[in-house]
Amino acid sequence: MSAVAAPAAVLVPAPRPSVNDADAVDVLPESIDGVMADAPVLPGQRNALRSVPASGQPVEGGLEDPLRLGRKMRLRLLAAVQALLSDPSIAGLKDAPKLAAVVLYAKSRAPQGEKNDLQTSIWGSELGRWMGVKESTVHHKVLPVLRGSGALRTRVVTDAKGHPTGLDCLVMPLWNAHHGGGAGHPLALTKAELATLLRLIEALFGHGWTPENKEPTPPGLLAGRTGKGAATDRLGLLLMVLNTRASGWLQLCGGSVKKKEGRGAATLARLLGCSPSGARKVLARLTEAGVVARQRKSTSTQMNGRGKVMLLPVARAYGRTLASVEAAQGSEPEFSARPDGACGDHVPADVAGALGTPGIGGAEQAGEAGDQERPDGAELHADHASVVTPVVPLQLSWGFSGEGREGEGRRPDRMCVREDQAADGKTAVAESTSPVAEGGPLRGEKPKESPVEGRAGQRAAEAGAGGRPKAVGWEKAQQQRRVDLPADLGLRVALGPVSGLWERLSGWQQDQVEAAAKAEVKRLAGLLEQPAAAARLLADRLTDRLKETGGEALVDRPYPWLIRRGLVQRQACTDRRCDDGIRLDTGGECENCGNVLHIRRARRAKVAAEVDRELPGLSEGERRRVLEERLREQAAIEAEDFVRRREQARAEQARRDAARAAARERAEREREAAAAADAARQALPCEDCGQDQAAGLCETCDHRRQTETLIGEAGLIAAAGCADLTDPGNVAAVTAGARTAIGDSITTAWQEFLQITDVAMLEANPQAAEDVYAFAAFQTAQQAVQEYQDNALEMLGRTEEAEAEARRAYKAEQGRPWFQHNPNGADAIAAATKAADTARERVAEYLLTARLEQLREQAAARTETAAAAP
Repeated sequence: MSAVAAPAAVLVPAPRPSVNDADAVDVLPESIDGVMADAPVLPGQRNALRSVPASGQPVEGGLEDPLRLGRKMRLRLLAAVQALLSDPSIAGLKDAPKLAAVVLYAKSRAPQGEKNDLQTSIWGSELGRWMGVKESTVHHKVLPVLRGSGALRTRVVTDAKGHPTGLDCLVMPLWNAHHGGGAGHPLALTKAELATLLRLIEALFGHGWTPENKEPTPPGLLAGRTGKGAATDRLGLLLMVLNTRASGWLQLCGGSVKKKEGRGAATLARLLGCSPSGARKVLARLTEAGVVARQRKSTSTQMNGRGKVMLLPVARAYGRTLASVEAAQGSEPEFSARPDGACGDHVPADVAGALGTPGIGGAEQAGEAGDQERPDGAELHADHASVVTPVVPLQLSWGFSGEGREGEGRRPDRMCVREDQAADGKTAVAESTSPVAEGGPLRGEKPKESPVEGRAGQRAAEAGAGGRPKAVGWEKAQQQRRVDLPADLGLRVALGPVSGLWERLSGWQQDQVEAAAKAEVKRLAGLLEQPAAAARLLADRLTDRLKETGGEALVDRPYPWLIRRGLVQRQACTDRRCDDGIRLDTGGECENCGNVLHIRRARRAKVAAEVDRELPGLSEGERRRVLEERLREQAAIEAEDFVRRREQARAEQARRDAARAAARERAEREREAAAAADAARQALPCEDCGQDQAAGLCETCDHRRQTETLIGEAGLIAAAGCADLTDPGNVAAVTAGARTAIGDSITTAWQEFLQITDVAMLEANPQAAEDVYAFAAFQTAQQAVQEYQDNALEMLGRTEEAEAEARRAYKAEQGRPWFQHNPNGADAIAAATKAADTARERVAEYLLTARLEQLREQAAARTETAAAAP
């Protein structure tokens, strides 16, 4: 640790810090001590250093001011911070982890001699004070995020009794810079440079402390800024200071920017990596804190020029004149004189800020409209009010504009004379009538009054009476406000308990609340067994929420309360039907919440037993503190496990979705390929007759082929049933007889068909006649095959083999245990006869199959012999 930062190490005794469970998970690199020698100093660094005070508050504007940096030192620190924030492990994180990385980097111990430490020792509560957040935020949203991205390694430091006393942190981008980036890496700062960066951070947002026997270190500029957005404000101020020159003016970015945010917000947005609207809010908060001032550059015509942003602490550190700083920090607008050639109306002083008064915008609040920058190519023109303010007409007699000013025809002493007076009743309204209301316009002839100008005058008059102008959209929303609840009966029931809040909403807000209530009623109807009870259930929820708040009178903002609290279901567990521990479908207590509570109590009892066993003799307060620490560790472990399981489930779901998508694509490709193949096959002509679009074979030719096949099969079956397979001549005679008989049957069937149909129609369409004849022949051949098969089985069933098998089956069935007492009874004889018939049929089928196989082999042999003979 440097000599400058050493006083911060000896602190007033404080309560022992709590260390998160995840702090003990990471392990620092083994070669963290004594690995690398001192990083050499870059050329020119020594000349760029400024003296740093040892303690106490620096003199404002003196050389010991931490904000008074030399140009080389400022650029060196800016390069280091930008390199740290642009590291891949930090670039995508939120502002709180980024600021924590910068603080830990600045507090790191620089390498000295053979010792290459690069670590920093800190407590979780101390880091939270540096960042302006709570300790729980550090342990749940900062350190786990940095460890998860690989930007930080941590190690718990314990005392002799094993109690945690601190946390050793190692910023990995700094470690990588010293071990792989070389001495010229932007993060490889020397001891003096790290001390300068730490002193700068202390001056900007250090929380302040009182070391023993030393002067106290005062808190920084933003030490009191805590809570939501505190880390963003601190990081933004640090980056702006490092980008500010000795003049105190921030270096603004170039290019085109949105007029609504301005160039200052665009510059801060680029530094923080956020949107210009978010940067505008940060800039407004810093302005309110008194560390930033916004101003406009003066022009020759004293109109609005380019916007500028001044860092007031930097300007004071460099001894800028008090007048320039106060001018940039002032809140009163400066009115410029109207140019000689400018014409038009002057805006009242009370609405000048709302209508774009030129001047300094340093004291502009977050909710006020910012000054709009003038584009480079825009022509200079005088400032006018957005609405023409009518003036009471005087009785003019000479007809020139100067007569209206007390008859002297002179210009007013200043542009706001008589226009910054508040309107008072009807008299003021009457005095604000336009001089052209009675006599018509002075330039051009427009005898008819414009309705737009009339409405503009009315709005201006209302603005003068109320002290501030009203937007047209607000008036329209107020006119569209509905006093009664929506016409839908379900919504009237659901929103009945908040009817008083409904009347306080504008028209647009009522539409949004109505849409949200309708969506919630629809969602509840999907969860309940009786959807009609959804509206009543939502009404009960709104009633309970009002009881929690204390009634409608305590709801100061009805619209946010209804949208974010009243209509929102609050699940106390993972059950979708749970709302504040109550089941939506049954109205009773949620069993899942009871299980969660039981598990938590059991876990607390288990951890308490472990604490009593491991650390006996602790006081009640110390025991409670250790118990709470271990419970937080266990909760963090469970949260990390839940996140891991959720990520695994998401990855598995993504894998399944990808597999299903691939399967659908593959099936679609196969379907398309099959359709293409079928289309190609359908386009083929018939192989036998040559008919087009016949899919390779027309129906008539197909029947013919099948008929020929069936006739051959019938011949083989006839030969297998009665022919001598050893005599080829006998087989051929039986086959030929079968073919002749089938042919005669086909002829007979055709003649019978001709007797019952119109022959003239068949003669008129020969193709149809061929189709009918082929189909008739096919059916006749099918019937013949079945008849020959039945005959063959009957003949083969009378063979010696079939009879022998039938006798064996008959005797076997008679010998069954249940027939041994009466083998010749009626039941035994019936069962034996059935078994014998089944055995005979089985043998006949086997013989027919074997003989057909033998015949096919013989036919194949004859075919081969006939083919080899030529």
